[in-house]
Amino acid sequence: MATSANPNPERVVDSSKVWTTLITNTAYLSGLLTLEASLRYVGSKYPLVALYTDSFPPEGHAALDRRGIAKKHVPYLLPETTKDFSNDPRFYDCWSKLTPFSLVEYERVVQLDSDMLVLKNMDELMDLPLDGPEKAGKGSKVFAASHACVCNPLSKPHYPRDWVPANCAFTSQHHEPEKAQREGAPPTAGLAMPNGGLQVVVPSMEVYNLILDSLSGANTANFDFADQSILSDLFPNRWVALPYIYNALKTLRWKGVHDAIWRDAEVKNMHFLLSPKPWDETEESKKVQWDAEKRTGRDEANEWWWDSSRKRWSEEKKKGNEDGF
Repeated sequence: MATSANPNPERVVDSSKVWTTLITNTAYLSGLLTLEASLRYVGSKYPLVALYTDSFPPEGHAALDRRGIAKKHVPYLLPETTKDFSNDPRFYDCWSKLTPFSLVEYERVVQLDSDMLVLKNMDELMDLPLDGPEKAGKGSKVFAASHACVCNPLSKPHYPRDWVPANCAFTSQHHEPEKAQREGAPPTAGLAMPNGGLQVVVPSMEVYNLILDSLSGANTANFDFADQSILSDLFPNRWVALPYIYNALKTLRWKGVHDAIWRDAEVKNMHFLLSPKPWDETEESKKVQWDAEKRTGRDEANEWWWDSSRKRWSEEKKKGNEDGF
């Protein structure tokens, strides 16, 4: 059920601006640890704070503590009217990705999914012009995010029927690929839905209370994509659309999806959405060659995650840490 997300607004790090990521179980812990390492590898000035829920187990806490990663407890958010996400259980966790709006002890929070890998420094997001808390969610720049891709390239039958390439904001940029590296399509483009994987937030209890009020309403039964749906519903055309490079969904890279705009060298933050995750690969699955036409086999971009993880594991081994994460 919806509840207050931040009863103790105290900083857990000595910084007014932070990266955050939600963690509810150890299934994503390897991803979180490599995400944190990747932020350090690109020279970010800002720390990562792990937002954990009650379900996060002791071995997960031990892994974070062993590496000195800051953490903060947040309640598990669910709407009053819960949609059935049995086809995509990951969306049950996604409501809790709205809690950074309540972290008023910080001036700026950039929420990242734990299945992301930072490839280039993107500290500029900490200074991106957005509405201040005094706007109380009524301004034109409430938060920033990249668009969701609504192409449904895997043809999932439970996705909305209007999730087709013609309605995708990224499709509207195919004729200007160079501009797509620098600017996002307008927030009104396509189905006008942000992707919740990266959210640039100015914390505000007024904004967060708007979110809580929405979570208490009946509309949530119609929100197919949890946090993404609620943000697009509450703040239509009142968010800053970032270029894809800050939330480079791995599917955009696929042939026939948005490879027209994709440039490996421009990507700042890779998002390994959908399953399987890179860390779930077995030695056998690594040998299955990617088929660009059928979109089956091992995704070529997964090697980027493995490169960063091998570096992390090597460093940790030198410190005597081989806990398997």
